[in-house]
Amino acid sequence: MMLTPEMEIIALSLRIAGIAILGAMPVAFGFAWILARYDFPGKSLLQAVLTMPLVLPPVVTGYFLLVLFGARGAIGSLLLEWFGFSFAFRWTGAALAAGVMALPLLIRPMRLAIENIDKGLEEAARTLGAGRIKAFMTVTLPLLMPGIIAGSVLGFAKALGEFGATITFVSNIPGETQTLSLAIYALMQSPSGDAAALKLILVSVVLSVLAVVLSEWLQRRLTAGGK
Repeated sequence: MMLTPEMEIIALSLRIAGIAILGAMPVAFGFAWILARYDFPGKSLLQAVLTMPLVLPPVVTGYFLLVLFGARGAIGSLLLEWFGFSFAFRWTGAALAAGVMALPLLIRPMRLAIENIDKGLEEAARTLGAGRIKAFMTVTLPLLMPGIIAGSVLGFAKALGEFGATITFVSNIPGETQTLSLAIYALMQSPSGDAAALKLILVSVVLSVLAVVLSEWLQRRLTAGGK
């Protein structure tokens, strides 16, 4: 089955956003756990740095990604030399940019969920013979699921609509890095692209609304199920 150009753009956008969130989730959870459970010098600074993608102009975040992960970047040059892998001008770079931009939206709900857990429940599970891993899997993780799900869905919506960091880091390449937002931008620059742009705008609105509604529904359902 041949996909239309619009369907190919949507499919690529969904793939990039999905992989971005899958890659960002373990990182977000690790930082959320550290911020929620530990006090240490520089904690406020770390929190500020992790929040920066939300408050910085996205093109600035994209520039930092280019400096770090570009073909001549501090990390990107090593990846290219050692593994022959490059983020530059590839869909993987678009996923990296989307994941970085979505990271703060993943961290905050997870952190709040961790802070709201009664540590007495974890201690009780250990008193009854459960090890750290079993106590985490059977007590802590189920209580964290509302925050994890809510953050993941909202982060996915953010990744799906990412524009500035992506176009700065990996450019706007049809079939490779051209996501919904970039495709809409390109079509709006064309005198005959209004109709196609409108279709993609409507798709973007529908996907964003569905993501927010799904996040709220899952959070209520999981919270109610845990009571």
